[in-house]
Amino acid sequence: MKIVGKVLGFFLSPDLQKTFVLSYSFKRKNVPHREYELMTTLSHSEQSRLQALTLFEKNARARGFSCIAGVDEAGRGPLAGPVVAAACILPDDILVEGINDSKKLLPSQRFALFQKLLDIPGICYAIGVVDALRIDQINILKATFEAMLIAIHALSKKPDYLLIDGNRMPQTVIPGEPIIKGDALSQSIAAASIIAKESRDRMMDEFHQQWPQYGFDRHKGYGTKEHLLAIERDGPCPIHRLTFEPLKSRVLI
Repeated sequence: MKIVGKVLGFFLSPDLQKTFVLSYSFKRKNVPHREYELMTTLSHSEQSRLQALTLFEKNARARGFSCIAGVDEAGRGPLAGPVVAAACILPDDILVEGINDSKKLLPSQRFALFQKLLDIPGICYAIGVVDALRIDQINILKATFEAMLIAIHALSKKPDYLLIDGNRMPQTVIPGEPIIKGDALSQSIAAASIIAKESRDRMMDEFHQQWPQYGFDRHKGYGTKEHLLAIERDGPCPIHRLTFEPLKSRVLI
């Protein structure tokens, strides 16, 4: 079983790079290959749902493209932590039972699918990470595109077509298309969505070990009441995005 994965990032802080490397060291459980075989393993309704999730991929192949990567991000909205993008190339003619937009999955379901995806024979994926300092420097949209490009260029297989979640694409010579709500419409994007989300959550769990007062293991950097109270009490830490409100106004005071 050959599984190809790579993780790259844009870090302005060496300490954050060290944390990131630690956070991505984890054990995967082995999932039998039969879980990815079709025919008798999926219900008719699940097969129909998953076939609909591969229409964008099939349309691209019908136009002559053969190596199609789904791309998505996690962490555009939080007040702290990096933005993480994943690019994922799934083997042809594979349907992953239960796959969906990561935001529609329970944490336990998302983690199980994350493990399942990484154990698919022939999967190719990569992670791109841009830290909070860089986000503050160039803005979150540019940082998101930068993370996507890092992930795309880190793939060990060069894709010839991109399916990107959202209404815009980063500038790249690789042809592709943006798909609004693509993580609910494309299996490749949904896979990237799950990989990005789980990877970022692991990083935030590691950041919690350094700054437990903020509760990063619970809210993953989003602006919950608990998080806002912690910022008011203790001020920002090195992974907070100082150009995001209410941190921006607080820093200016």
